[in-house]
Amino acid sequence: MGEYVAHVRPRWSDMDAFGHVNHARLVTVLEEARVPLLFGGGAGAGTRDDGGDGSGSGADGPALGEFARGIVVVRLSVDYRTPIVVDGRDVRVGMVLTELRNASFTLGYTVHTGPGESDPVAATATTVLAPYDVGRNRPRRLTPTERAFLAEYIPSGQPA
Repeated sequence: MGEYVAHVRPRWSDMDAFGHVNHARLVTVLEEARVPLLFGGGAGAGTRDDGGDGSGSGADGPALGEFARGIVVVRLSVDYRTPIVVDGRDVRVGMVLTELRNASFTLGYTVHTGPGESDPVAATATTVLAPYDVGRNRPRRLTPTERAFLAEYIPSGQPA
């Protein structure tokens, strides 16, 4: 299964008294992984991972400014498996599109304790996201351009 991969470095302020990334701060890690994908059209911190078969397209995806008009998290679910120790290393966050609807989409995440795919899985998560019209203060439908981006650029699948 291919996935969009971002590497996020936990900050000292993300740490709890035990030296682990605080459970609530893991949600910030998910956001930091997601933002370059949705607002930068795949440019920046992440790349499309082809699962090792050499077919990935790297970080040069189309820019998608439409999401800049607003997008909100409708639902968030996180399953914690093992702590992430704040040790100065990036953590690997793999993302896949698990559902695409007319007015929302769901991203699945696999967060590893380190930068590699072989590092233990610290958490899996899903977010349901919806485009939002800030001027009208209400949700809106996905545009054809947004749907095409989500369907074509973000690999589909289920988180590990």
